[in-house]
Order: sequence, then C-alpha cells, then structure tokens
Amino acid sequence: MRKWIPLFIIAAALAASAVVYPDLPERVPTHWNLKGEVDGWSPRAWGAWLMPVVIAFVWALMRWLPAIDPRRKNYEKFAGTFEGIMLSVMVFMLILHGITLAAALGYPVAMERVAPAAAGLLFIVIGNLLPRARSNWFVGIRTPWTLSSDRVWEKTHRVGGRLFVLGGILISLSALLGASWGHWFLLAVISVCSVGAVIYSYVEWRKEKIATAASTG
Repeated sequence: MRKWIPLFIIAAALAASAVVYPDLPERVPTHWNLKGEVDGWSPRAWGAWLMPVVIAFVWALMRWLPAIDPRRKNYEKFAGTFEGIMLSVMVFMLILHGITLAAALGYPVAMERVAPAAAGLLFIVIGNLLPRARSNWFVGIRTPWTLSSDRVWEKTHRVGGRLFVLGGILISLSALLGASWGHWFLLAVISVCSVGAVIYSYVEWRKEKIATAASTG
C-alpha cells in the first residue's frame, strides 16, 4: 500500500487545484514577505498547477536517482527511510499548496506562522530518519568525509539527526510566536545545522585518519 501513497499525494494536489480553480482570482498569491504580507503574485493557471507538477517531478526524480547512484545497492538497506524522506517532502509541499490555494480564495492565512511551523515539522521528521540512512550520493549529509568512510557517515548522521530534530523544535516554537524575524531564524537554524554537521564529519574523519596512522605506524 505504501508505494501508492506518493500517487495519492499527487492526486490530492491535482484534485485540490481542479476543485477550486473556477473560484480562483486571476492573480494568485505565491510569495509572502517577512511580515506575512503577500508581495508576489502569479497568473491563476500558474498558481494552481505549478505545485502539483513540482510534487510529481520530485517523486519521479527520487524514484530515478537510486538507479544512477554508484552506491545503488545501499538503498536496499534503508529503503523505508528513503521512502519516508520522500513522502515527508511531498507532504510538506502539499501543505504549502493547500495554504496557497486557501489564501487565493480569501481565507486568512498567517503565513509567518504556518510556513515555519510546517518547515519545523519537516525538520523533525527528517532528523528522526537521518540516522537510518546509508551511504549514497543523493540523500543525507553528503560531504567528502562522510562519503569516504561508512563510520564517519553513520556517526555524522546520528549527530546530524539530533541537530535537525532540535532545529525543527526551535523553528516550530518560533512559528508559534509569529515573530517578524521567524524567517531569519529559520535560515539561521538551517545554516547552523548544516555547518555543524559538515564540521563534525570532518572532525570525525580526522580522528579516523589519525587512529589509522597510529595503528599502522
């Protein structure tokens, strides 16, 4: 049944657009500033159908990537995790699509709260999945050091997963406050989590190299 879930998500996005399309205005809001005010608009067709197409493209891309990965055999070891990451990203995009359509129809949408909250939840889900990912070229924390050592990969993804969960919690809490700096906070958390994981991977790789040199010397 799980293999049909991505198709249900794509169908839900298409159905939502089809149902509300006759009631959409000629211009659909597609961008909000840091205060949660609409500052970007798109034609009705573009606003209604772009996200369903993007969701379908993401699904097709993630179905195709394992086939061209030199480490494709590793995907068998974390197939459920890979599927979970793909589904969480697709659901996140579906939520954003629904919010955009609701705003276009005139419903009050506090984008400065909803978008960070959804992003925070996405971080928490992915953070919980990361430790189960196995070495590959497309999904996870891919640095020269994680890709050169399975041990460094596993340790980095355990620590990185915790960072992402903590970051997701902080982002979700900032969304509840509805602060004008929420988007900047989101970018700051993403940067800290990413840079922290990269630095940690290098440190662990250096430790491994030093230990290997000491044991062979």
